This record gives sequence, structure tokens and C-alpha cells, in this order.
Amino acid sequence: MENWRLHIKGQFPGGLDELLADDVEFYSPIVFTPQKGKEITKLYLGAAGNTFSEGDKEKAPGGSSSNFKYTKEVLSGNHAVLEFETEVDGKYVNGVDIITCNDEGKIVEFKVMIRPLQGVNIMHKQMKAMLEKMQG
Repeated sequence: MENWRLHIKGQFPGGLDELLADDVEFYSPIVFTPQKGKEITKLYLGAAGNTFSEGDKEKAPGGSSSNFKYTKEVLSGNHAVLEFETEVDGKYVNGVDIITCNDEGKIVEFKVMIRPLQGVNIMHKQMKAMLEKMQG
């Protein structure tokens, strides 16, 4: 998890290319089915990082400036649950990143859960717009 924390701060050389396993599965609160593979996971994590509102000095996933912050963490073996808080378009968003790594330290599963409902709704709207923008 140390490498993930460094990535969040923009201090991990190689970024997501180094952190993610080729066969990583990404579970988004916005889409029904798991997204499989490094490239699509990078797209979703990048879009998520870019949707967080501008604010504090801490870096959001993807490297954008944000008021995003991890507030709690639970670590057990190759698993981590990282609770976060942020604000998007004036709406409070609280959630968890559930991360599983393989024995080589690569992320093989990344699951995001968000609350409250208004937070899910605003993230859905913002993620859709960001993904469309990023895909061209």
C-alpha cells in the first residue's frame, strides 16, 4: 500500500503502469460490470481523480489537486480497505477503496464504494462527462 500512497501524492515513478497487474479487475460504483485489464482500469482511476473538486494540497487518484483525503485504513495481508472523503460540486462524498494485491505487490482488484446517494449521483454525472472527454 505504500506504493499506492506514493502514487496518490504523485511521487511514485511509473504510476499506475507499475502498480496495476495486467489482468486487474476494477469495480466501479458507476458501472454494473467489472472492468477487466490495466488500460480500462487506468482510464477509470484517471477519470475519478480528475472529477474530484479542486481544493487542498493533497493529491487525488490520478494526480489532480483535490480535497480528497484518506481518513482510515485497514490492512490485512494482501488486502486493504481505505476510507476516503472528498467534495464534488459542493456535495460530500464518502467511500472506500478495497484493494487486493498479488504476491508481487501488483494490484489485482480495485473496488470502489461510495455514499451517500447524492454522492453517488454526482460522481456518476461527473465520471460520465470525464470519461467522454478522455475518450475523445
